[in-house]
Amino acid sequence: MDLSKLTITEARRALDAGEYTSLELTNAYLEAIRTRDADIHAYLEVWEDNAREEARAADLLIKAGKAQPLTGIPLAIKDNMLIKGRIVSAASKMLEHYRASYDAFVIEKLKAQGAVLLGRTNMDEFAMGSSTENSAYGPSKNPLDLSRVPGGSSGGSAAAVAGNLAVASLGSDTGGSIRQPASLTGLVGLKPTYGSVSRYGLIAMGSSLDQIGSFGHTVADTKVLFDATRGHDLHDSTSIADYEPSGKVPKVIGVPRSFLSQGIDPDVLEQFEKTLESLHARGYEIRDIELPNVPYSLAVYYIIMPAEVSTNLGRLDGIRYGLSVTGENIQEVYGKSRAAGFGPETRRRILVGTFVLSAGYVDAYYRRAQKVRSAIRDEFVQAFASGIDAIVTPTTPSPAFKFGAKSDPVAMYAEDVFSVPVNLAGVPAISVPNGTVEREGVRLPTGFQIIAPHMREDVLFKIGEDVERA
Repeated sequence: MDLSKLTITEARRALDAGEYTSLELTNAYLEAIRTRDADIHAYLEVWEDNAREEARAADLLIKAGKAQPLTGIPLAIKDNMLIKGRIVSAASKMLEHYRASYDAFVIEKLKAQGAVLLGRTNMDEFAMGSSTENSAYGPSKNPLDLSRVPGGSSGGSAAAVAGNLAVASLGSDTGGSIRQPASLTGLVGLKPTYGSVSRYGLIAMGSSLDQIGSFGHTVADTKVLFDATRGHDLHDSTSIADYEPSGKVPKVIGVPRSFLSQGIDPDVLEQFEKTLESLHARGYEIRDIELPNVPYSLAVYYIIMPAEVSTNLGRLDGIRYGLSVTGENIQEVYGKSRAAGFGPETRRRILVGTFVLSAGYVDAYYRRAQKVRSAIRDEFVQAFASGIDAIVTPTTPSPAFKFGAKSDPVAMYAEDVFSVPVNLAGVPAISVPNGTVEREGVRLPTGFQIIAPHMREDVLFKIGEDVERA
């Protein structure tokens, strides 16, 4: 069984045709994990016995002719989505022994389809990072070059699929945490419209920015996962009514040329231009556009996101749940527990967030950032209203970098320059593989990011499939 060429679509066909069983497929992935994951470290925990039970149950459904798109498909889940009875740590010592008391909405959806859950994947602690170097349990490695990062924060989910240790996986995207690792590992990564996939049961980082999405080898795979997990959820006040993303066929693509000068490597930009040329040859009109406030997105994001982080992580105080370190008084319990439980990057963002929300600075920083965020959102709306069907950029300014190469936090934050505007605006976006560039004799993938209007994932899938054919 050649796992390197297996997609959800192909696995579904083979399972339904009886070429192999879900149990055989699951065992193949479990063996691959045992053989290779010691080097990659994509998983924090593998649920071998339970995965086999789920595979056997799926085989019965397939045999009875009751298979759904994900029945019997082995998937990996990022370690910030609750699965009842399972440890969910968000790759932090603070929640090292915390067991979920209920299933996240997306997990309920996957279980209802009879999917096989292989295990929980590594990530940057509480989804804070772009390299998975911030995990309390050690970094994941890029399967294409073990000396390089797989991206983050969903680096483990990306590495699991790129390393052929799962057919596909779920991740979460707050400022590019699906699209960036997808770009660095040569995968397709989908960040849906904000609210289209419920956040119920997702450990919150930035509540107005977080969105669950998927990794796959093809655009079609991410569509299957999106269709399986989307839908209205009464438990999530930001969940939008279920919708059928359909409309006119996209033909006009906007390119924010002035924005593309944001520190991008020349050969990455060259690959991007080649893909644009191929899309033009397929009949798309390529139109230059201006998004004057979008270049401020990175600064705005790194004010709003830490503010929400400091609020969301305030509940982890050593009293209610999670790590608790004894002290002589309650303030000492708070201080010792949070100091021991949170890593350096998490502490950094909590401090920044607390500062921008403080009485003396909330107007100068947080409220001003919210005004600029509204302007950025309006620019996307106006661009799409002007006849632009999609906006495209490179996904990242450079290919996968080596461990420790971006130890300066500001350099690491710059990795998100092309991805954070999408989360600020709440629109859907996808990263599709876009050729390779060479670094030290190794060919490394780059990503082509496609951004669509709210609830127009169909635009992403249509253009994304054309990019795959390029």
